Amino acid sequence: FRNEIYADYKAHRPDPPEDLVPQFALIRDATDALGVAKVQQEGFEADDLIAAYAKAFLAEGPGQVTIVSSDKDLMQLVRPGVQLLDPIKQKPIREPEVLEKFGVTPDKVVEVQALAGDSTDNVPGVPGIGIKTAAQLINEYGDLESLLANAEKIKQPKRREALIENADLARISKRLVSLDADAPLPEPIAGFVAKPPADHKLEHFLLAMGLRSLLARMGKLGEGN
Repeated sequence: FRNEIYADYKAHRPDPPEDLVPQFALIRDATDALGVAKVQQEGFEADDLIAAYAKAFLAEGPGQVTIVSSDKDLMQLVRPGVQLLDPIKQKPIREPEVLEKFGVTPDKVVEVQALAGDSTDNVPGVPGIGIKTAAQLINEYGDLESLLANAEKIKQPKRREALIENADLARISKRLVSLDADAPLPEPIAGFVAKPPADHKLEHFLLAMGLRSLLARMGKLGEGN
């Protein structure tokens, strides 16, 4: 849906390498074989579904959501009951880590990203304003709309002009970086309960992938295989 808001969103990204394309189907087969739930929803990005499931899980009662990722775009979801886990450093990402990264609390991350933009996703932001300046402005004015309403009062001429001339781009950028926590849930939360893999599915998958050592460890490698 973000391409309907801004046609150039992620437009500069090249096509995936040819040898990567077949792996999309393989990872789906792997999750089925392992008994792990997988979800996808036409018109939404994975981050939107993560946001929606985090919201839905918290609504069901006390609990802890851990999002295994260090993706900065997911840091807006950090709150009581929701944390990220950096899979490389094996360290949790909570409010202090978000504050160190963006200079604002998690609830203000989208305000900063709206101003700074993101070249990786082709989110325009406001030219000439980076993360540090954006954080300073948001901490001073509170949010994007308050900042834009007071843009004429900013003393630095270039900064003032950039904000006034690119106000619409900043608003569009905020819509692009804001995750949709109301995205439809393709799978009920109950579907995420851990369950043992079905032996025949896992055996078939491991054999098809040539993972004979894993089959042997499972005691499933017969003489005829």
